Amino acid sequence: RDPTAFHVHVLHGVLPPPEPMFADERPQRNPGGGNGPLGSGSMSTLDELMTRAASDVAKGRTPACQVAVAHNGEVVAFETFGDAEPSTRFAIFSATKPMVAAAIWHCIADGTLDVTRPVCDYIPEFATHGKPVVTVEQVMLHTAGFPSAPMGDLEGADPTRRRARFATWRLEWEPGSRFVYHPAVAHWVLADLLERLRGQDFREVVEQQVFAPLGLPRALGLRLDDQEDLAPLIPLSDDARDDFALRHNDPEVRAAGNPGGGAFMTAADLARFYQGLLHNPGGLWDAAVLHDATTNIRCTFADPLIGAPVNRSLGLVIAGDDGQHLLRYAIFGQSVSPGAFGHAGAHAQVGWADPATGNSFAYLNNGVGSDQFAAGGRAMRLASIASELSFTA
Repeated sequence: RDPTAFHVHVLHGVLPPPEPMFADERPQRNPGGGNGPLGSGSMSTLDELMTRAASDVAKGRTPACQVAVAHNGEVVAFETFGDAEPSTRFAIFSATKPMVAAAIWHCIADGTLDVTRPVCDYIPEFATHGKPVVTVEQVMLHTAGFPSAPMGDLEGADPTRRRARFATWRLEWEPGSRFVYHPAVAHWVLADLLERLRGQDFREVVEQQVFAPLGLPRALGLRLDDQEDLAPLIPLSDDARDDFALRHNDPEVRAAGNPGGGAFMTAADLARFYQGLLHNPGGLWDAAVLHDATTNIRCTFADPLIGAPVNRSLGLVIAGDDGQHLLRYAIFGQSVSPGAFGHAGAHAQVGWADPATGNSFAYLNNGVGSDQFAAGGRAMRLASIASELSFTA
């Protein structure tokens, strides 16, 4: 199956209708009040969140899942349901993208990377077939014009083969003229930039400059001897057995560390990553660069299949104040603030943070189904419950 077609289907398949499908599934607004770390309304909503996630597993909608909520730098709720343990790591697919961007932000901050410059200023092999006009910013915003360019996981992990492949890519439309989701190829460009600018393997750069400083285990480019506790991806129907996502069950593909969708994490660690973006512990990122990445909507082109502005920053999706946040690729909950930011992944993986509440939310599962709208609807309902949570000091 063509990987681009697969990811485009996933992108638009995880987005459900704006309202939950049944009246009894609508999350109740948190009334607040009560004593202790959680108000009474928050605790009931937290219980509802976990009960609904458990129900999805019990009804066979996914083999296993994890749900995590974090606040003020700490995970305040984390549950695992189904055939998995709290230590089990799940494929997060395109929720990987902000982590690679977070490494790029360091390059922006120290001046080694100027996103307004052409990619070929840094990667000479890229300067073919009209691509010298493509800027780094366009690559990060999915406006670069080559969404269907080929790159295999193992090919991309090899710098020599990767750069040779760059030289073959051709533009599909004028860069900067529209948004079309680049499912993986744009992030192979970012990976190569990291290697050129930092002088080491991109997987090590992300490990050393993002995961390790946040106290998170390695998540991208897992060694073959570090894959024991991974949740296998399980097709939910016969017509899902050839799903392109299932390649992530291959140990070699996992080790390749596809920078656009190859990370593995627990939901707790994904929620912690977003707490890192909220709090910038130890000044890990340059404050101005982080503020830009989490607040500055640089791309408002309409999504070609849905019609809503995509609201992309340099690495993240931002909810925005136009009332269309549920139509963006982050699976935001109904009640997030306009400043919420995050990024979704294939088969309804969810990760986002809301500066207005200080909360971050993550939902991961290992079901691979053909009905992406149903999967997205279930994840959206969980995210909507999570968006109602309110914590007190």
